[in-house]
Amino acid sequence: MNKKRKIAWGITGSGEKLVETVEIMQQMRDEYHKQFDIRVFISKAGDQVLKYYNLSNTLETKFDKTWTEINSNAPFLAGQIQLGRYAFLLVAPATSNTVAKISLRIADTLLTNAAIMGQKTNTPLYIMPTDFREGIVTTKLPNGKDLELTITREDAEHVERLSIMDSTNVFENPDEISTIFQKHAEML
Repeated sequence: MNKKRKIAWGITGSGEKLVETVEIMQQMRDEYHKQFDIRVFISKAGDQVLKYYNLSNTLETKFDKTWTEINSNAPFLAGQIQLGRYAFLLVAPATSNTVAKISLRIADTLLTNAAIMGQKTNTPLYIMPTDFREGIVTTKLPNGKDLELTITREDAEHVERLSIMDSTNVFENPDEISTIFQKHAEML
C-alpha cells in the first residue's frame, strides 16, 4: 500500500464560503482518507473567524492535525513545502489581503510565506479567493444575516495576477475542491 500524501489546507480570516469549505473538506477527508492526510493551518485572523462561526471545535475534532499561526515561520509550513512534504497547498477561503500579498510577493504571514515558497518549488497551489471578481456579492454573517459587499477592481486584479502565476490555480467555489482531490488521487 502506498504511503498517504500530506495536504496542507490553509484557512485565512474570511467568513465568506467558510462553512461550505469546512463541509467539503470533511467530505474530502472521509472520501480520500486512504490517500491523503489533510493538515490544517489557520492564520491568526482565520482563528478569530472560525470562532465567530463556531467552527473551531469542528476542525479540532474532525481533523487530527491543526495548527494556528504564531508567525510567518511558525509552524514551519514553508520549510515543509520547500522540502516537498506536501502534495499540494490549498488556501480556502483566501481573503483579499492574502491574495494581494501573494500576488505582490509579500511573504509575511504563515500562509503567504508557504504559498510563495510553494510557487518557488513548483508545489501545486490552489487558492479560493473570496473576492473573485469585481461587483456586488452577498455573504452570510455568523448570525445568519446577509451582508452586501463590493468587490473592487483592485481585488479582482490581484486574482487575475495569481491566475497566471506558475504552479498556481485559482477557483471560485468550494464545490471545485473535490476535483482537485480527484486529480491528485489519480496521480498516486
